[in-house]
Amino acid sequence: MHFKKFKILLFTILFIGINACYAQKNNNSKNNFAKTYLDSLKVKLQKKWPKNKQINLVFHGHSVPTGYLTRGVLDRLQSYPFRTLKKVNDYYPYSVVNTITSSIGGEQAAQGAKRFKDEVLIYKPDVLFIDYALNDRSMGLEKAKKAWEKMIVEAKNYGTKVILLTPTPDTREDISNDDSKLAKHSQQIRDLAKKHKVGLVDSYQFFKNLAKKMPLESYMAQGNHINQKGHQFVADLIFEYFKKHQN
Repeated sequence: MHFKKFKILLFTILFIGINACYAQKNNNSKNNFAKTYLDSLKVKLQKKWPKNKQINLVFHGHSVPTGYLTRGVLDRLQSYPFRTLKKVNDYYPYSVVNTITSSIGGEQAAQGAKRFKDEVLIYKPDVLFIDYALNDRSMGLEKAKKAWEKMIVEAKNYGTKVILLTPTPDTREDISNDDSKLAKHSQQIRDLAKKHKVGLVDSYQFFKNLAKKMPLESYMAQGNHINQKGHQFVADLIFEYFKKHQN
C-alpha cells in the first residue's frame, strides 16, 4: 500500500517537473525572440554621425496609441509611442529616431487596413506597431483577423519589422475572464504573431497579472483608456525589444 502511494507521488512530482520545464522552455523561447528580433536595427541605432540614419517607429491603431485620456483630452507626449521614443533615444544617444502615429481614435482594424498603404507605409516604417483590439470587439474575431493579417503581410513585404500589441484593459470587462471578448482577441493576436513570426507585446497579459495584485483603476484615465502610468508600462514592454543583450 505504501509502495503504491510512493509511485503515485513520484509520478506526480515527475509530471509537475516535466510541465515546469516545458513552460520554462516556452518562456525562454519568447524572451529570446524579443532579444533578437530587432538585432539588425540595434546595429543601426548605435551608428554615430555621419553614419547614423533616420529610423522610423510607426504606431498604428486606435485612441490609446493616439494619446486619448478622458473626455476627449489627449496627452500625446505621455502616450506609449512617445515614451518609447524617449527610452530608445536615451539608450541609443547617437540615434536619429522618429515616432510617428498613424492611429485614429475610434478606428477598427478594418479601417486601418484600408488606408494602410497610403497612410502608413508612406512613412517608411522600420518598425510597425499595431494596436486595434479594443475597438475590434464589435467587428468580431474573423473580420479582425483578416484585417490584421492584411497589414502584417503588407508590412513584411515592404521590409518592415512588425510588433503586434494585445489590448490594454477595459475595466467594463472582467480581465480575469478567459472567455471575455478582449481575452479572445488577445489570444488571436498571439496566434497571429506566432504564425507570421513577428514580435508581440502582450499588454493584456501584463495588466491581467497586475490586476491580481492591485486594482487597475490606478492605471486608467477612464474605463477603456490607460493613464500616463499605464502608458509607461506599455512603453517598458516595448523597450524589451530594443535592449542590447549579452549572448
